[in-house]
Amino acid sequence: MSDEESYELLGFDNVLLPVGDLGEAVAFYRRAGFTVGYRFDEAGIAQLRVGGETPGLLLRAEEGLGHRPPHWPAPRVWLEVPDARAAARELAAAGIAPLDELSQGVTGWSVEIADPWGNVLGLTDYTKRPALGRRS
Repeated sequence: MSDEESYELLGFDNVLLPVGDLGEAVAFYRRAGFTVGYRFDEAGIAQLRVGGETPGLLLRAEEGLGHRPPHWPAPRVWLEVPDARAAARELAAAGIAPLDELSQGVTGWSVEIADPWGNVLGLTDYTKRPALGRRS
């Protein structure tokens, strides 16, 4: 396929995250503030909602996958939140430690966490540049 004949990317469907135990993963992400959109244990999947969007995070049970720290460099999925500092406090209250200290960037604040299988999620805000975020 040439550049002139490229297919059209319409948007995200889901972001798949491999987990070792679906029930444990759903419990972890609920503690982290996520809502389950649907769960099909027989297929080993659960979809987590991300805002009002149809795509979400799809947890997929992988046989033999044990707990592990995140690999570096590892892909990261960052999600927008209204206030990353507040999110970090809520995560800490739920017993979920950040990978590193809350950091400040050019658009606002961000914090990263990892699930027990090493999947890294970042929560970031646009408090310094609200016109660039979803909540302007």
